[in-house]
Amino acid sequence: MYEYIYGTLAELNPAEAILEAGGVGYKILISLGTFSEIEHKTGEKVKLYLYHLLREDEEALYGFSTKDERALFTLLISVNGVGPGTARMMLSSLSSDELQEAIVGGNVARIKSIKGIGAKTAERIILELKDKIVKGEGRSLPAAAALAKNPVRDEAAGALVLLGFSKPNVEKALDMVLRQTPDATLEVLIKNSLKIL
Repeated sequence: MYEYIYGTLAELNPAEAILEAGGVGYKILISLGTFSEIEHKTGEKVKLYLYHLLREDEEALYGFSTKDERALFTLLISVNGVGPGTARMMLSSLSSDELQEAIVGGNVARIKSIKGIGAKTAERIILELKDKIVKGEGRSLPAAAALAKNPVRDEAAGALVLLGFSKPNVEKALDMVLRQTPDATLEVLIKNSLKIL
């Protein structure tokens, strides 16, 4: 129904963005990959490609910085047992390229390492999507090193709580990650915490 939204980025955290377009503020759920693309653009115009989830009991907008990421999200939710929340978690744990490589390469362990994905689901994802994904084609997301600012613990905690984890578990995971890598970027902090949670 909606292709994209182009507007001013009014608010942003690692799990959602508020875009103002035509005097209306749209709450858009995003992945960590999309957050990395737009994190320094608050107050500026941005374009997010949309997936409009419309169910009898739920309506939500999912936003992506590229059509490729949206296409992968759409493929993921076509797999039985993978909902939008799980697909967003997958795209927050691995970049689009890493996830496609894992699927095409049949790397069950890599996919299973994502929170909420068991062996059977990982195998189903590979079986159903391997042939649909074209590997390569020069697509890439910016490296984590491109994140210039230092991570903010409260922001990371807020994002993880928004993804559905309990605050005590989030705090423990963040402590463990920060002990190992005190200078971790926000993206690395969240990704490494997701591996623990």
